[in-house]
Amino acid sequence: MTRWLALAAAIVVGDQLTKFAAVQFLAIGKAIAVTPFFNLVLVYNSGAAFSILSDAAGWQRLVFIAIALIASVWIVWLLRKYPHQRLFALALSLVLAGAVGNVIDRIAFGAVIDFLDFHAWGYHWPAFNVADSAITCGAALLVWDALRPRRKAEGGRMRGEGSV
Repeated sequence: MTRWLALAAAIVVGDQLTKFAAVQFLAIGKAIAVTPFFNLVLVYNSGAAFSILSDAAGWQRLVFIAIALIASVWIVWLLRKYPHQRLFALALSLVLAGAVGNVIDRIAFGAVIDFLDFHAWGYHWPAFNVADSAITCGAALLVWDALRPRRKAEGGRMRGEGSV
């Protein structure tokens, strides 16, 4: 389990360093074109993904913090229970890193710092950050892990099955 938590910690550090750099070098809402389809832009998102509930009265901050902390505890429990299921543990580590990275922002700034802005033909994907990318990749890996065929493991049990 230690290596999965170390991976998550390394991603959190990378996430926080990139957000620190964004705050230091970018002006809020002012885009810097990097390529014809990618900008850097500093945005503070008080909502959830895609800025859902960002215009709420402020109650959402504590709700999102609570959800992230509860999910993090559950993920650590799952990592402890299934550390040898590499794809599953990798996916959980990514989701954990993203949740922790964004909860740090919510506690410290009241909002999540986003700065990556991809766009095409006049349409912009909502700005995001390294933590959001980790959550997305982790979620995709969880789906992949759930859908892939299972091999019979020792004792006749399918990998991942057991008594709860």
